[in-house]
Amino acid sequence: MRNLKPVDLMSLETYARERPVFRARVIAHKKRRTVAVGPNLTLLFEDRLTVKYQVQEMLRIERIFEPEGIEEELAAYNPLIPDGSNLKATMLIEFADPVERAERLRQLRGIERQIYLMVDGVRIDPIADEDLERENDEKTSAVHFMRFQVPESLRVAFATASVGLRVDHPAYSYSTDLSAETQASLGRDLVD
Repeated sequence: MRNLKPVDLMSLETYARERPVFRARVIAHKKRRTVAVGPNLTLLFEDRLTVKYQVQEMLRIERIFEPEGIEEELAAYNPLIPDGSNLKATMLIEFADPVERAERLRQLRGIERQIYLMVDGVRIDPIADEDLERENDEKTSAVHFMRFQVPESLRVAFATASVGLRVDHPAYSYSTDLSAETQASLGRDLVD
């Protein structure tokens, strides 16, 4: 997938007008690209459309319309777009209660390195948080960014492969298989 450029974005005025329809389209699209692994961990697999929405929302919220500001947002978010050889995801660790969340984030240190994608029995470990460290000696972050580099031989077979996500952390161990709809959506990231 190619990176977003300023010409790909709507002006603030156009976005204000188009936002309800665009937002509904993106929400439906994200639903097909969201995978829960157990009750408290979710991966949202990013692509050009999800990133475009995020950039448009940031420009809207921050009222950014100067070319330099737009370029800064694109520089921050374009790395989340897969390049045809990988899948990219935002991993969210979700606990509603703030006290429980603080305790669980302490217990879950390192979880971003103990989640993996399984494609026809082949384990693909993520490259996590390439932009900055999101863990310290005390706790992990509730948000991590992941890149799963998919070997070429598995990219072709991805659409028909057995695909799942696994977490093998001492404090959180779950697995799930991808739905056919999710797998088809992610498979398109590997052929673009």
